Amino acid sequence: MEQSLTLLELNSLVRRSLEQCMPDEYWIEAELSEVHINGGHCYVEFVQNDERRRKQVAKARGIIWQQTFGLLKSFFEDTTGQIFTAGIKVRVQVSVSFHEVFGYSLIVHQIDPAYTLGDMALRRQQILKQLEEEGIINLNKELDMPELPQRIAVISSNTAAGYGDFANQLKQNEQGFAFRVELFQALMQGNQAEQSVLDAMQQIDSRIDDFDVLVIIRGGGATSDLACFDSYLLAAAVAQFRLPVITGIGHERDETVIDKVAHTRVKTPTAAAAFLIDRMTMAADRLWNLADNLHRLVQEWLNSESQKLLAFCNRIPAVAIRQLGDSRSGLISESKDLYSAVDRYLLSQRHRLALYASKISDASPQKILAKGYSITTSEGKVLKDASKCMDGDEIVTQLYRGAIVSNVVKNKN
Repeated sequence: MEQSLTLLELNSLVRRSLEQCMPDEYWIEAELSEVHINGGHCYVEFVQNDERRRKQVAKARGIIWQQTFGLLKSFFEDTTGQIFTAGIKVRVQVSVSFHEVFGYSLIVHQIDPAYTLGDMALRRQQILKQLEEEGIINLNKELDMPELPQRIAVISSNTAAGYGDFANQLKQNEQGFAFRVELFQALMQGNQAEQSVLDAMQQIDSRIDDFDVLVIIRGGGATSDLACFDSYLLAAAVAQFRLPVITGIGHERDETVIDKVAHTRVKTPTAAAAFLIDRMTMAADRLWNLADNLHRLVQEWLNSESQKLLAFCNRIPAVAIRQLGDSRSGLISESKDLYSAVDRYLLSQRHRLALYASKISDASPQKILAKGYSITTSEGKVLKDASKCMDGDEIVTQLYRGAIVSNVVKNKN
């Protein structure tokens, strides 16, 4: 029967073999999938993923002892501005360790912040490239900023000093502009910040007609607190938001991905308030300039019209005299025409009267009596019917010259 080893003996053999075969320290590149702190020591899990096959190809447990961890963490976060937390890629110097009870692990001695900075920058570039390829990177920038951005939706923490500074500066602006600010609370740092901001944006989108602009602000703090703003989902939401987005996340040095895609990026919450006040001031100045120009143009027009009116007034006497002269000449001409017309009319009427007189003269009783006719009357009435006379009636016969009075002897009717 072959000699057997106890588990402890086997593990001790493995430990000694590893110590002999791998006595040096090695620089490795990996992603932190888990980070836990216990008793001042930091316990991590390193992983390596195959991006093309989308699968994990390696994993190892790591330990950063308390004395090393305090220095390493401060150095890393101060240099990168990134929290030492799960999800980041690191380049660390490790030694290989094997413990009979706890098994295989990597002891971390040093960290290279430059590697993580490069990875963070690369990740930002990859997000921006993806947004560009999708054709949405400049959508928010292409929106028109309202002339009067008075209805403001704000995403921030209600306890953040930056939000208080922002609201107070708008309220106390020297020009007296009226702003209506509505806060949509969200977490502005930490692992839940991304989803919290997205939820707030969704609430605003459901009331999109109530607002002119969206302002995303947070107070000052460590650069590491800005990691949530380098999110693809958040950047895509900002880029495609239907209102102009102004970011003022309280850090002057670093520019996050959402700063890149927002319509306007300012450094601080108070700078965001100043931007809105300046926008209103510009609009007010344009209105004042328009009013001044209108007043000037109206005054110039009134002056011009006054000069024209004065010129017209000065011309009235001469025009009136000329018009009277023209009217007098016209009246004389028309009078002559009237006289001529009256003379012609009177002449024509004389001819007509003469004609009528001739006709009347021809029809007069004297003319008829001169032709040998006579007129017989009885009791002053003209006799036309012999039956109207009785024997013994006195009748008068009127001749051209003189009259004959007769008595009817015998009436033959």
